[in-house]
Amino acid sequence: MKELILASASPRRREILAKTGLEFRVDAGDYEEKMDLGLEPHKLARFLSREKARAVAGRYGNAIIIAADTFIVFKDKLLGKPRTAGEARKMLVMLSGKAHVVITGFTILDTGAGKKLSGSMETKVFFKKLTPKEIETYVRSKEPLDKAGAYAIQELGAVLVRKIEGDYFNVMGLPLSALADGLKKFGVHVL
Repeated sequence: MKELILASASPRRREILAKTGLEFRVDAGDYEEKMDLGLEPHKLARFLSREKARAVAGRYGNAIIIAADTFIVFKDKLLGKPRTAGEARKMLVMLSGKAHVVITGFTILDTGAGKKLSGSMETKVFFKKLTPKEIETYVRSKEPLDKAGAYAIQELGAVLVRKIEGDYFNVMGLPLSALADGLKKFGVHVL
């Protein structure tokens, strides 16, 4: 089997892919994502994941690269990772008591055959109404700072979420079921 490369620095993506039992190596690459390309959200997610895969692909002559990009869409506004506590606070206030969509684009790229597949998934997340104290306590935890939409559903941020509709792993950053289906087309079988 060809070497499997996860083109991501995300510990969450590494954790999700490890659930498959597949052996893989992590190579994050250096692609700087740009959210302001004027593309519809699903197209943007697929485009960003393709660029992340391409940024790593040149280092491997015969491997399968997996890359992904995740962001939040709320009222036609794209929310990536907050850079400051103030940005995180604003995002959490905006999402409090409302629903938003998490979109993850993913790309599988076979560097030897030149074959690639890109897809995207969305999951609807419903936040409970948050008090100012809850928001402040969560922001002080520093957890929101490197997470799309300023929360981590698999960590303390789980207490912010009332319910979800769709793939839980998609909210974490890698839609595992869709990825496994895609990998089959490259001869990589999870089950």
